[in-house]
Amino acid sequence: MSKVGIVGPKDSVELMVAVGREFSDRMTLIPHIYQRVEEVATIVTENEMEIDIWFFSGVGPYSIAKEHIRKQKAFFPQINASVLTKVLLEMVYRDGFTLDRVSFDTVSEAHFRETLEELGMQCENPYLNPYQEFRLTAHLVDYHTRLIQEGKVDACVTGMLSVTEELKRRGIKVYRMGFTRLTFREIFKQILQEGETLHFKRSQIAVQLIEVTDIEKLVNEPANAYELRRLDLKLQELVLDYTESISGSFVAVGNSKFIIFSTRGSFEDNPEFHPTILLEKIKLLTNSNASMGIGFGVTALSAERNAQLALGHAKNHRDAAILVDHDGSIEGPLRQTNSISYEYWTQDKEMSENLKKAGVSITTFNKIISVQKALGQKYISASMIAEWMGMTPRNARRILSDLAEHNIIELIGEETPTNRGRPRKIYRILPSPQTT
Repeated sequence: MSKVGIVGPKDSVELMVAVGREFSDRMTLIPHIYQRVEEVATIVTENEMEIDIWFFSGVGPYSIAKEHIRKQKAFFPQINASVLTKVLLEMVYRDGFTLDRVSFDTVSEAHFRETLEELGMQCENPYLNPYQEFRLTAHLVDYHTRLIQEGKVDACVTGMLSVTEELKRRGIKVYRMGFTRLTFREIFKQILQEGETLHFKRSQIAVQLIEVTDIEKLVNEPANAYELRRLDLKLQELVLDYTESISGSFVAVGNSKFIIFSTRGSFEDNPEFHPTILLEKIKLLTNSNASMGIGFGVTALSAERNAQLALGHAKNHRDAAILVDHDGSIEGPLRQTNSISYEYWTQDKEMSENLKKAGVSITTFNKIISVQKALGQKYISASMIAEWMGMTPRNARRILSDLAEHNIIELIGEETPTNRGRPRKIYRILPSPQTT
């Protein structure tokens, strides 16, 4: 079932949830009530991972949220003739107000004129503040209050609960344009259709093709069968860890080529396991470029065909992942906020000599710098190096110890592990303006 986030003020959310219960066997409702509409941005940002589809109580909260919504679809009701008609009948026929002496916000002039024509009413010069972009509660309150104080209007009509409450507090006659059960019910039907489409897309096959180039150059030292085999096993372990994160399965299809099968849903539900992270780890492990083609399809055959097409595009870039959707649309290169990059050389002759004395290659040292940058920290530890560079913790500790002994990095302290084990030494890479 789709998880639908219901966002609005208390009275609207309660009505929306009450109507939504009619569809509870096909969707899960997750209500989010705000006191002020400005809170919507925080609600959306903090809850995006648990929501498939958003349903906002009106255009006000939606206009704030749309800048923070990534991929989810969003629905909201708009002021229409039926909503405005209810308010107009209350004001004119029940309470006796003249439309020329009433101020409106939210409703557009086109809807206003059309509704009056259908009801046989007239208003030559209405006071309208139509919704063009989001306005703070205070802005609309000031708009209505000013017209009241200038004696131009006797009552106000608003589409926002916060404006209604503030005008009432000031003793001003105010009507709120509220949506009916029928309006919300029709939108829930649209959400059901979107949920079915979403379910169809999530159940599509996802195929990822990975290709690492220049297999014969994967080690710095003269290659032998044992070294290449160990490296291949480490590479497969990286691919296996990634495959597990998306609940998939993988097959090695030749030297350093892999095909991963999963569903679109499991692939998209794990943004923290971004495919570019896998490519970065492969690059750190192998000193070689890697490309990934991602294909979605209704069948395994169509998904693999799209993945092959995506891989062809990915090879035109460096360490890139390209996605081809089920409809043939291409997305990419896919990017992650933190990306790894490193050089194979340095212009700093003194640094080069010190690295030789430490027995650490320039490439390995530059990888360590890149890992620290990618992690966004000012220190590094052996466990971090081991995880990202695909080496044993013992080997990582030896490298860091040798670098510290030759004053290339500095031991700055120890970090107590959460479980049993020796304290982890943490190091800081000494600044060097010529080192990449």
